[in-house]
Amino acid sequence: MKNIAVLVSGGGTNLQALIDAEHAGEIKGGKICCVISSNENAYALERAKNAGIQTLVIKKKSYDNISLYSCAVRDALLGVGADLVVYAGFMTILGAEVVKAFPNKMINIHPSLIPSFCGKGYWGLHVHEAVLAAGVKVTGATVHFVTEECDGGPIILQKAIEINNDDTPETLQKRVMQQCEWKLLPQAVSLFCEGRIEVTGNKTIIK
Repeated sequence: MKNIAVLVSGGGTNLQALIDAEHAGEIKGGKICCVISSNENAYALERAKNAGIQTLVIKKKSYDNISLYSCAVRDALLGVGADLVVYAGFMTILGAEVVKAFPNKMINIHPSLIPSFCGKGYWGLHVHEAVLAAGVKVTGATVHFVTEECDGGPIILQKAIEINNDDTPETLQKRVMQQCEWKLLPQAVSLFCEGRIEVTGNKTIIK
């Protein structure tokens, strides 16, 4: 049984999707062992506590630079015996200290079809604003491994939805979460815990 640690900063809707999937038996071979937040007021912490999951708060402002903060997060992850680290609305780009400690063992959910609308500056509503401004006809979400390149790691799963003519950034964000993110993330976590993801270069093969 693999230990899953989840990194959060806000409301924790993706965390809730993982908790619900675990309770439904949809995550095979893994369990959420710890939720780590960068924000002591994150509602995600309440979601974790309600599910009986250990929580930790590691505040970014308590550290002088991102390297020291990354080391603190890395040490916490190692301390709880994490086999898989999941970014679920975690608003800090961690440094190489963490990535090197968990190669191909960290995954992130991004609210667009990578390689479009991704990288630094593309987060939250900013992604959906850019999607609508570009006039594309489809968008979606991507689960990928975390590397030192922001949103540049091997893609695990993607799901697309059509954009409606009357969509706003808010309505689009909600549909992408409900129809893509909340489905893809538990699937990818289960695939990892089952040992069904093979990484070759910057590509993955689902076995």
